[in-house]
Amino acid sequence: MSLKLTILGCHSATPRVNAHPTAQFLEIKNHNFLIDCGEGTQVQLRKYSIKFSKIKHIFISHLHGDHFFGLVGLISTFRLLNRETELHIYAPKGLKEIITLQLKLSNSWTNYPLYFHELTSLKSKLIFEDSKVEVHTIPLNHRIYTNGFLFKEKLGERKLNMHAINKYPEIQICDYQNLKIGKDYTLLNGEVIKNKNLTLAPEQPKSYAFCSDTSYFPEILPIIKKVNCLYHETTFLKDKEELAKTTKHSTAEQAAIIAKQAQVKQLIIGHFSSRYKNKDLFLQESKTIFSNTILAEEGKTFEII
Repeated sequence: MSLKLTILGCHSATPRVNAHPTAQFLEIKNHNFLIDCGEGTQVQLRKYSIKFSKIKHIFISHLHGDHFFGLVGLISTFRLLNRETELHIYAPKGLKEIITLQLKLSNSWTNYPLYFHELTSLKSKLIFEDSKVEVHTIPLNHRIYTNGFLFKEKLGERKLNMHAINKYPEIQICDYQNLKIGKDYTLLNGEVIKNKNLTLAPEQPKSYAFCSDTSYFPEILPIIKKVNCLYHETTFLKDKEELAKTTKHSTAEQAAIIAKQAQVKQLIIGHFSSRYKNKDLFLQESKTIFSNTILAEEGKTFEII
């Protein structure tokens, strides 16, 4: 199954009626990850029919409010829904203190295990890994300590070539797993059938890079090179390039340059400033440099292929 990304919010600064701050829901290899949690994220989850119970890992890029103000409410709602499954939060150091104090003062302690994984490194680090997926930080250049996140599938098992397998009646169902993990098969007469003659190559692993608030920062290129999909903030257009530099944000043109230099397959742009009423201007500016650009839109689900 392809990676699926649902945009819950894609605007900067304060929430408005039809403009919600950053939050994304990523489905990858049977994992369901929440990326950033701006104010009102749990309302957006309900609006787009995403089950709260699916979320076991939350990744917070930085401690500006439009990226985490919805978190304590979501944590509290999990308690009210009698959650029992543990919840892991990966975030800059300091968030644990903030959330713990909020829960303490509101007498809202969780009734499920809550784990904080505090991030401090200025270099890319592996922060989550299992047999199917790994997640790395992408150090960014913003006004405060900020990370993006790189989500990567691991190479899966080989696929059975049943047309080839059926030529050898002695190969039984109990042998299939060994074939999937790449082992050759030895017939009763001693003949060795090479694995490549009985199986098909696994699908190539897919990857998604999330780059939240950051100035134009080519240092990330080695980390995100050739990802299937890159989300990159575009708070401003080129007309506000100096403001972008001052506030350490990016323009649509700069995001497109990063995408082109990194040779990514697809670029999604978001984190739009409210000063721009016509979002198509962002698309036009980016496409002059990187043609496969798509606007982030709240409620839209992207199949990453």
